[in-house]
Amino acid sequence: MIEAHGLTKRYGGKTAVEDLSFTVRPGVVTGFLGPNGAGKSTTMRMILGLDRPTAGGATINGRRYRDLKAPLREVGALLDAKAVHPGRSARDHLVALARANGLALSRVDEVIGLVGLHEVAGRKTGKFSLGMGQRLGIASALLGDPGVLMFDEPVNGLDPEGIHWIRTLIRELAAEGRAVLVSSHLMSEMQNTADHLVVIGRGKLIADQSLHEFLGRSTGEAVRVRSPQAVLLRELLDADGAQVTALPDGALSVRGVAMERIGRMAAEARITLFELSTSAVSLEQAYMELTKDSVEYQGNAA
Repeated sequence: MIEAHGLTKRYGGKTAVEDLSFTVRPGVVTGFLGPNGAGKSTTMRMILGLDRPTAGGATINGRRYRDLKAPLREVGALLDAKAVHPGRSARDHLVALARANGLALSRVDEVIGLVGLHEVAGRKTGKFSLGMGQRLGIASALLGDPGVLMFDEPVNGLDPEGIHWIRTLIRELAAEGRAVLVSSHLMSEMQNTADHLVVIGRGKLIADQSLHEFLGRSTGEAVRVRSPQAVLLRELLDADGAQVTALPDGALSVRGVAMERIGRMAAEARITLFELSTSAVSLEQAYMELTKDSVEYQGNAA
């Protein structure tokens, strides 16, 4: 279990994390979400004792990280996949970690097989792709077979098969009774992976609740519309006060206007519709709605 109590971190006059408290419980995948600059990585570093809090503290299984007698046996973490010596092979990197933590060397081959690096285990890590580096980082986190796991953007650089694999692995680790904290910007993955969400913005807690409760905070269902005249339809919907979002597949997600009204508007304007249906609000939509006032770095849409 991870417990954060009033975590605060200031760098000079800038407050990166402010009075942050939350719990990561065993058997649960906790998604750790927030815009860039929200303080997620700083929080994870404070939990692991890499950064000293200005105030407050964090414990793992009731103790500070620095007080753990065998850290790798209690908590495994992937914060930076590049934090390995580029001249070492993947196996040598894991062997060094195992020896430093009093772990059986047989465990090295177990985790190499688990993350699918057996064919490149003898290759120097400096020649690894980003995805291969991520797998090695996950292997390092799993080496001590810990009950607590922390992953910061674990799917970076992974192909679709790799993303499916890490999603399944994380769910299985939690099902075994481990406490798992996962930071990610991929909302679709978090919706398929997390049981509970901790959301922060500008270093402050915004939400700490189950995925189901978080989605329930949103303003309701969205209407999905596909049309070859999407630009014209969007102009009509915008004029009617609707909240319209363009989806990656070319469809429109519309909120604030009933599906029946959209159908009538399209008919009156002689706009062809290929699809008109309701859909539950996605995690991405709910997240964007909740964090819109907490985004530190914003660009202008084209």
